[in-house]
Amino acid sequence: MIESMKKLTFLVTQKEYDGFIAGLREQGVVHIQQLKQGQTSPALQKALDERLRYQQAIDYLDISLSAWGKVEEKNSIFKIQNSNAEGRSLLDYVEQLKAEEVSIRHDIDEAEKNVQKLEPWGNFDWESINRFQQESGMKVYFYACNAKSFQQEWADKYFATPIDEYRKRTYFLAFSHEEPDIKAERLELPDGTLDGYKQEAEKAKEALQKNHDTTCEIARQQRQILADGLKQAQGEIQLRQVELSDESIADGAVRLMLGWTPEDKAEELAKWLDEKHVYYELEKPAYEDDVPVKITNGSYTRLFEPILRMYSLPNYHDIDPSVFFAPFFMLFFGLCLGDGGYGLIVLLGGIYLALKGSDEMKSYGRLGIWLGLATTVCGLLTGTVFGIDLTKQDWAILAPVKPYFLNDNGVGPIFGYSPMMVISVIIGLVQVLLGMVLKGCKAWKNYGFGYAIGTFSWVVALLSAIALFGLPACGIALPQAVVYTLYGIIGLSVVGIFLYNNPSAYKNPILGPLMNIGGGVWATYNMATGLLGDLLSYIRLFALGLTGGVLGGVFNTLAYDLTSSMPWAVRWIPMVLILLAGHGITFALSMISAFVHPMRLTFVEFFKNADFSGGGKEYTPFKAVKS
Repeated sequence: MIESMKKLTFLVTQKEYDGFIAGLREQGVVHIQQLKQGQTSPALQKALDERLRYQQAIDYLDISLSAWGKVEEKNSIFKIQNSNAEGRSLLDYVEQLKAEEVSIRHDIDEAEKNVQKLEPWGNFDWESINRFQQESGMKVYFYACNAKSFQQEWADKYFATPIDEYRKRTYFLAFSHEEPDIKAERLELPDGTLDGYKQEAEKAKEALQKNHDTTCEIARQQRQILADGLKQAQGEIQLRQVELSDESIADGAVRLMLGWTPEDKAEELAKWLDEKHVYYELEKPAYEDDVPVKITNGSYTRLFEPILRMYSLPNYHDIDPSVFFAPFFMLFFGLCLGDGGYGLIVLLGGIYLALKGSDEMKSYGRLGIWLGLATTVCGLLTGTVFGIDLTKQDWAILAPVKPYFLNDNGVGPIFGYSPMMVISVIIGLVQVLLGMVLKGCKAWKNYGFGYAIGTFSWVVALLSAIALFGLPACGIALPQAVVYTLYGIIGLSVVGIFLYNNPSAYKNPILGPLMNIGGGVWATYNMATGLLGDLLSYIRLFALGLTGGVLGGVFNTLAYDLTSSMPWAVRWIPMVLILLAGHGITFALSMISAFVHPMRLTFVEFFKNADFSGGGKEYTPFKAVKS
């Protein structure tokens, strides 16, 4: 549900401004509208930079703890108090550790590269080589070539001496007073020794391990200090943004500010403003105002808000669709995953997260519980558990319920089609009609009932036509009086569709009826083409659920047939491996489909028919940040 908001206009003198801002921050219920869009200030930029530093430091600690968290916890080596100044000291220290890690890794890479270059030559002494060059007047050259490419003439002419055969390459020395004419790769070796570089690499790795130990210790014991610093930086950003959210008038003596507050908070806020003798105006927002949105939903519907946010928040003039699409999304997920066994896995995973997960993950765990329940029920209704078609099993316990499974072997075809295909289309029709009702309610809310008549007329006409022609097709005979009544309702709906779909057009009494008739014809064309396409989209619910069950059944067959010639003593091992791999792949693919396609049906078919605009800006009150 979108909460009603009140618009606030403040006039504050320059002298009272700082005290007013501090008090408004303590109230914590006003969303300040930024009047100076696109502007910034040095203080704001500094706060943004500090927030980025804190966030990067926290991310670095989290990644380090995840990668190196098995290190034993030691006594704290960096004692620190929980204050902003000390928090910055910790921030500097973490950034120093991060820079040190980068430097140490670079040293390790350099040392290992040098070890790799020197390894074929062994642990020779550069001083001996330099002394030889001085005494003989000849230079020593280092070469490498393919083992088959080494030529004897190089040995005859330049005293080429093979040192090692390494990875099918020959490494050799050549001696000459000038550059030898040798068609091989000339090597430039580092000026240290092999053992020396190995020791450098080992020392650097020890330093890296110490760095990791320190980082992990801080991540365990002092991460909250950085988190508090991040909150303080966010609060500073909010304060600096508020400073850019006013306009100076009366030669800078007075500041004008605009804000928004929930209607249920307005009375208490007005009382505080009166006590502070602040001039303000409290009014309902105009239609063209950019009103922030605050959504309040129950514990069940709130679980589906992250899905809504993936599309967009509703704007202030929308109807919050969360409570309306949540049950459908749960049902769609269950039908797409379509297997009772997979649903049980999702259910158990959701229960685990809800009990053992972090605060953020607990809400996803509760969502998983609902989705798992829906999948388990849908899988049992369609008679599929871990790819096993229950209608084909000769289990005595299933005999009474086999005729009621919603598949071709249970209930059997409906109108010549698979029962789940027909049910999927019916579910789609219900959601589309619900969307059209919401579209009418939105028009009623924003413009008045007259602007909703055209949409409501379509809903009534479609429902009446379904009753008039659908019920007899199902073998339900309608009394003649009911038939005439339905025809009459359809006739009245046609009047609303063609003569009152655009009430504003009647401002011109001559063109108004013609414009409404034209709009009705256009709406009829869109309904005839769009409704069919929308309903056919819902067949994917049946197709995806069927695909998952078929794939699971294929892997069951493979596991049984491929191991049929093996004795049972060892047969169960490959069977289990095939089943785990096969169902793991099927479950992963089905989970992706079970999220993507219900979102597609919600975001496209339902939101389109509900005239959901989105683009809302979230209500973020200006308030003090608590650590």
